[in-house]
Amino acid sequence: MATVPPAGEILAAIIQWAAGRDPVRAALLTSTRAIPNAAVDAFSDYDVILVVEDIHPFVAEHAWLNDFGEVLIAYWDPIHLDPFFEIEKCANVVQYASGLKIDFTLWSIALLQKITTAAALPDELDAGYQVLLEKDHLTDALLPPTGRAYVPKPPTLNAYQTHINDFLSDAPYVAKCLWRGELLPAKWCLDYDMKHVYLRQALEWRAEIDHGWSAPVGSLGKGLKKLLPADIWKALEQTYAGAHAVDNWQALARTLALFRRVAGEVGDALGYPYPDDLHQRVCAFVEHIQHMEHG
Repeated sequence: MATVPPAGEILAAIIQWAAGRDPVRAALLTSTRAIPNAAVDAFSDYDVILVVEDIHPFVAEHAWLNDFGEVLIAYWDPIHLDPFFEIEKCANVVQYASGLKIDFTLWSIALLQKITTAAALPDELDAGYQVLLEKDHLTDALLPPTGRAYVPKPPTLNAYQTHINDFLSDAPYVAKCLWRGELLPAKWCLDYDMKHVYLRQALEWRAEIDHGWSAPVGSLGKGLKKLLPADIWKALEQTYAGAHAVDNWQALARTLALFRRVAGEVGDALGYPYPDDLHQRVCAFVEHIQHMEHG
């Protein structure tokens, strides 16, 4: 695998490419490489929005992707309507054999015009953006980014209580699957639903307590390790296990205990009571299933 060129060279190549293609009227850089003070490394993507006259030719014919190198593998979203502006758009994820990764998003001129007249930027721009190329002054009216996108907001009391209830509702299912020896559904519910859907959200809330509800969080928990107390992160690591049943029973117990601690600290900070009675009853039910004999 060839060495990926420096960022300056990559951006210059993207700008030169876009400048030489008349259908491309503007290009913007977003995400990590456009966010001030974001952690960037050799594997950081280049997230590029191409504003074009018509997105369909770019979606129908993929050969243009090869202009940036040999494509190793590419994923394409289907063309879909933007949920806020109801105008078609499309995106792809392109991994090049050189190690370069560019994620292109295709916007029509009409979509950009709608965004420039909106009261607020969409999150992907509000987190930070850089105009790489402008041919028609289409981006002149774009609002400046606030940097507040992806900063979690404190949950309401109802949202907090619902979140806890929904997390705890998964535990009996995991226990039943482990008792039956059904590894795949047990791991899906434990490692995805309980951890990524519910525990991760609680961890993000907990991180914001120490950062004044002002720290943006990355997708899928990126950056959480730097935002959380070290002992909480260590406890999170200990909730992961392999395929052995005993290890997964222990991982379930540790996941329940960590969630109780983290969500409890969030509740203390916000003045919300944690439902300890419910938590203890669910844990007792799980332990009962764990020790049931197979008849």
